[in-house]
This record gives sequence, C-alpha cells and structure tokens, in this order.
Amino acid sequence: MAAATGASATALWWLHHTDRLPRRGKPHPHEPTALRAASLAEVDALSWREFEHHVAALCRRDGCRDVVVTGGAGDLGADVTATLPDGRRLVIQCKHYAPHRYVPSGDMQKFLGTAWLHHRADVAVFAATCPFGKAALALAAEHRITAVHRDLLGLWNSGTPLTALLAVGGAGQGDAAHRRRWRETYGRG
Repeated sequence: MAAATGASATALWWLHHTDRLPRRGKPHPHEPTALRAASLAEVDALSWREFEHHVAALCRRDGCRDVVVTGGAGDLGADVTATLPDGRRLVIQCKHYAPHRYVPSGDMQKFLGTAWLHHRADVAVFAATCPFGKAALALAAEHRITAVHRDLLGLWNSGTPLTALLAVGGAGQGDAAHRRRWRETYGRG
C-alpha cells in the first residue's frame, strides 16, 4: 500500500514538473506571468523552456483558454496547445534559435507531419526567434501554417494580438531593405 502511494506521488510530481499535468489555463510556476520579456533581446536571453512558457503567456494575454505547455521530449511537435477565443484548437511549435540562424525545412516538415493529423489543430503556428529558410516558409504557406518569424514575434511580443498575426500568415519576412539590414547585422549573405 505504501509503495503504491509513493509511486502515485512520484508520478504526480513528475507530471507536474515536466508540464504534462494540465493546469486548466494556470501558468507554470516558472512562467513569466507579467511577460517580463518586453524586447526581442530579452526573448533571446530566455532558455528554450522559458520561451515556450513566454509564448503560452502571450496566448493567455490574447484571450486563449486551456493553454498548456507540452514541449519537451516526445511532444510530437506541439510545444503549446490552447483554445483560441473563437473556440478553434491552436497548436504551436516553438524554436528558440539564435537570431542569425534560420528555421530549416526539416523542422517545418516535422511540425507539418503532426500538427493537423496527430494534434488535430484547427490553427497551426510555428513561432521562432529567427527567420525561416525559403523552403520552410514555402511549406508553411502551402500547408496553412502561420510562420511567426522574428519580426512577427516582435510584433506579437509588443502587443499585437495573435489573431492579427494569423491573418498575416507569416508568409513574408520584410522588404528588401529589411533583409539587407538583417544580413548586415548578422553577417549572412
């Protein structure tokens, strides 16, 4: 009897600390509830886990319900799940990469392979702290995945609601002048 009770307590502790226990929309104890990351530089300073919780906090700010951080090993491409204010199921993949990197098409392919079929998303979002590679962006546009690249993340982070970003779709990554400034800043050709 004591062994069963101990095993149950251990399992609940593990579920709670690995974010696998639904919290009914409540923030994780380590989540930045006041959205501490006010700038992209502060977002860059977050760990990948803190970034997932930051994205969850942005969803809550924008009126999403049932927000759960599911990221980690075995998440099958869903780092955050939620219900949008209009009732649609939202599935988000988060990638916290250095600003000079690109999201490769392989990352988008993995998410594409699970977002609709496995997670039954009505809306699929791929949020990244960097731009998307051309092939990844083309896949996102072709398969109705909203690619929230670095610039759109900056807008979302500074108060633009997620629903407005969904309308943009994330297909563009700025005009030629913006891309030139990005290359000059991060030394990419």
